Amino acid sequence: MARDWSELFITDQSAGEGAAGGAAQPGDAGSEATKRGGLFRRLRQSMAKTRQALGSEIAATLFGVLDEHTWERLEEALIMADVGAATTASVVGELEAEAAGGTVEGGQALRERLIELLAETARVGDGRIDIRANPTVIVAVGVNGTGKTTTIGKLAWHLREELGKSVLLAAADTFRAAAAEQLAGWAERAGAEIVTGPEGADPGAVAFDAIAQARARGIDVVIVDTAGRLHTQDDLMGELGKVRRVIARQLEGAPHETLLTLDATTGQNGLRQAKLFAETADVTGVVLTKLDGTARGGIALAIARELALPVKLIGVGETVEDLRPFDAEDFARALIAED
Repeated sequence: MARDWSELFITDQSAGEGAAGGAAQPGDAGSEATKRGGLFRRLRQSMAKTRQALGSEIAATLFGVLDEHTWERLEEALIMADVGAATTASVVGELEAEAAGGTVEGGQALRERLIELLAETARVGDGRIDIRANPTVIVAVGVNGTGKTTTIGKLAWHLREELGKSVLLAAADTFRAAAAEQLAGWAERAGAEIVTGPEGADPGAVAFDAIAQARARGIDVVIVDTAGRLHTQDDLMGELGKVRRVIARQLEGAPHETLLTLDATTGQNGLRQAKLFAETADVTGVVLTKLDGTARGGIALAIARELALPVKLIGVGETVEDLRPFDAEDFARALIAED
């Protein structure tokens, strides 16, 4: 799992370095530790609602008498945080077995082991984004109101700021009023180019034109913004398949990444959205937004385990810096660790 932006992206330079990304340079250890410590504190702050909802139950269960009622209460607390019934049953069952076998003893040790088990649950697939293709095409999908367009703008900003990549945004959401204008605002802020079409234009045509321009101009990354749609809208969901086919005709192997943006405040409904989008749009990873506004942050774990989809990015606030790579251990610790 990526802990910072240099570890999130697979580039020609990092391809041979494994999932950990580039190695730290001499003298970097102290500054990197300070930076990561700050990022973790920000993550803990954003996860406060979920952690507070779980905290009292964890203290009352793991630090008390361990009996059948204890494990039931712990299961209920995790399910209320939207960790998911199947995920919760697996994690609590393992923790209970280890406690009964004497391999984990004491409340603090049980808490640490719970963090480890939750982190293991979240580690599925490859949490990185491969941007070695030239250009790399990333398609963004999701329901209206999840923060999809904002996420695209922030991602473009980080690609330029952190990696020095040139980015072109394709405004293929041609149905929502002012969608292109919103994306254009982010393009300006991120220092990215943008390709738009007239209102009501064929989204596939906009994506096709954007990729053609990127190839002609040597742009590194194309991010395609698609129209927000409900997972129950069959016609619009089918349109995503058409856009993907158009992109594939323009550039072999594309799209290279399809990111589904989900609103963490929707809880289990987000899990249902992810399942249907994954079936239709060949989703490769999830961006989980609005974690700072919910007590249901456990949904990230349910998505990973029940759908085998890696959460690649999380949104923990409004600023550009509040979009960050997902790290399973940091996330689990921010979810469970005591204040």
